[in-house]
Amino acid sequence: MKLLIRQYRPSDKDTVCSLFSIGVMENIGTCFRNAITSPLYLTITLALCVAGYLLGSVLGAVVLSGAWVGLVYYSCYELYASYRRKSLRTDMQDIPGNYLSRPDDNFWVVEAEVDGRAQIVGSVAVVAKQNGKERYGELFRMVISPSCRRAGLGSKLTKTVINFCKERGFSKVVLKTSSPFTAAVALYKKLGFSHIYSNTGPVAPISIVKLARVTILYMEKHL
Repeated sequence: MKLLIRQYRPSDKDTVCSLFSIGVMENIGTCFRNAITSPLYLTITLALCVAGYLLGSVLGAVVLSGAWVGLVYYSCYELYASYRRKSLRTDMQDIPGNYLSRPDDNFWVVEAEVDGRAQIVGSVAVVAKQNGKERYGELFRMVISPSCRRAGLGSKLTKTVINFCKERGFSKVVLKTSSPFTAAVALYKKLGFSHIYSNTGPVAPISIVKLARVTILYMEKHL
């Protein structure tokens, strides 16, 4: 596969936003499976099923357990859907203004030749941050098309950010990802990132985050 990593152009917006939306929303299923198959949630589902049966009938068992499963799915859905809506209204609405207006920020896309024509199949961004005298870069908006996974694009994009930050003399690269992204976490660890800490993060109302059983992982790589 012929790949070209280049800087974002305004004409890329629709494709990049569509790719971002797909990448975010496809994690709903993974999040739901991780939550509902946890020992705690399996116990709750079974307990509600038994309670519904004892209080009424088989229908009661189905309704009670089904309502619980539906609530968990809604929480997983709303977690990622709200994140998508917020991102498309804010930084993704004006990528040049938010990622290309300063020399120490950047936004890249990956072009691959598919059926004889170039198509955007991934993206990544970096924003310069300052903490006292320390300057570092934060990786954002890593997205890879589902049709191009397991082709090394994630590694190439992450290394693009790392090299950019080295050239700017930054002390480290930091990033945030969520717990269902196990493949992404494994990739970052392989490239030298360390897991610093976790919390629920301000990504959605705390009740939704807790029901979806998602935590935000903070990772960094010193340069």
